[in-house]
Amino acid sequence: MNQDILSTIKKVMEEEIEAIKKVYENLDEAHVKAVELIQNCTGKVVFTGVGKSGHIGKKLAATFASTGTPTFFVHSTEALHGDLGMIEERDVVIAISNSGETKEVLSILPSIKYIGAKLISITGNKESTLAKESDVPLEAKISHEADPLNLAPTSSSTVALVLGDAIAITLSQLKGFKRENFGVYHPGGSLGKQLFEEMKNLEKGEK
Repeated sequence: MNQDILSTIKKVMEEEIEAIKKVYENLDEAHVKAVELIQNCTGKVVFTGVGKSGHIGKKLAATFASTGTPTFFVHSTEALHGDLGMIEERDVVIAISNSGETKEVLSILPSIKYIGAKLISITGNKESTLAKESDVPLEAKISHEADPLNLAPTSSSTVALVLGDAIAITLSQLKGFKRENFGVYHPGGSLGKQLFEEMKNLEKGEK
């Protein structure tokens, strides 16, 4: 076994674990406010971002939706060319940008404010334009990417994903989301089949 390769893999994972721990240690009232804002939302949650942040936004939108919070993703570039029409006043927009200065994301902020939707941001810089323009800015700051060149989004995208997952599951628990609810949203695949069978057996037991 090549120990150098194994050592590098471990080092990257260790750096991302440490990044998560630092974000964990800095959780504050803003994160509570973000959950409460989404919990009281009468519309949908809309994730937006570009690049790796966009990919994270897509995954989080899927996680939110599958755990009981109606959510979809709008690419910030596409939003500039008409997809802003998907956003309504009663929605909550969650914009992801590590720098908080992503041009495409900042360009849609005036329209979001005009529409009247609330804005939550997940960014690595609480002094960034995006954070300052947000109703609830969430800082997911890292000291260094797991990439030795400090260029490829690695630790930054990981902490955004973990933070988003934590918010999604917190909302799910607050709503009393149950296995049968999960089964309704996941009718396909082996998991869906298992949950569907459980639901049928539960119904038979009630009868």
